[in-house]
Amino acid sequence: MSDSVVSFRGVSIVQGDKEILTNVNFEMKKGDFVYLIGKTGMGKSSFIKTLNGELPLKSGEGSIVGYDLKQLKSKDIPMLRRQIGVVFQDFKLLGDRSINDNLKFVLQATGWKDKKAIQEKSRVVLDSVGMSSSGNKFPHELSGGEQQRVAIARALLNNPELILADEPTGNLDPQTSFEVMEVLRELNSQGQTFLMATHDYAILSKYPSRTLKCENSSVFEVVQRQS
Repeated sequence: MSDSVVSFRGVSIVQGDKEILTNVNFEMKKGDFVYLIGKTGMGKSSFIKTLNGELPLKSGEGSIVGYDLKQLKSKDIPMLRRQIGVVFQDFKLLGDRSINDNLKFVLQATGWKDKKAIQEKSRVVLDSVGMSSSGNKFPHELSGGEQQRVAIARALLNNPELILADEPTGNLDPQTSFEVMEVLRELNSQGQTFLMATHDYAILSKYPSRTLKCENSSVFEVVQRQS
């Protein structure tokens, strides 16, 4: 069985009638940690939206976690998204319920029914990001860094083959950003696969890894200078 998680061959990424990225060739394998960089408007968001089925793939060959993006039908998208965890810049936690209930909501929405299994899974993912004592708190009682840790835990709930982290440190101060990155890199060391869009070059310097850049309608790999 192939260990490829994402594969693009000659892909054009289109939003509406506008071609955003041309002739994209890219592959990620299980256990990779890849940064996606580029100025605003250069196609990072469109790239990610194509991966999660939000934008249709019209030309080239593309697959993600075993799904052929060119053949993807609307009814397939919910199942695809269960195999992809997403971490957002602004956390997107539900403010009217506790952290445990935020996680319970996601699990129930994706078909979990057993109450004990839901509780155990929530405990495991919170523990994996160092937030095991915060399940009964509400989002407003947590710092930004703590909320992002919870958001990472939420992305892990359905054992995704890939996590798309879209500017996960964008709303955090530098020290908190580094703390969140330590969580992501630890999860990566345990085998979790990440594609992380970022503008934060301090993170790239401190935590170097394979890096893709969107620029002038192209996506290409860049070599980081070693400090």
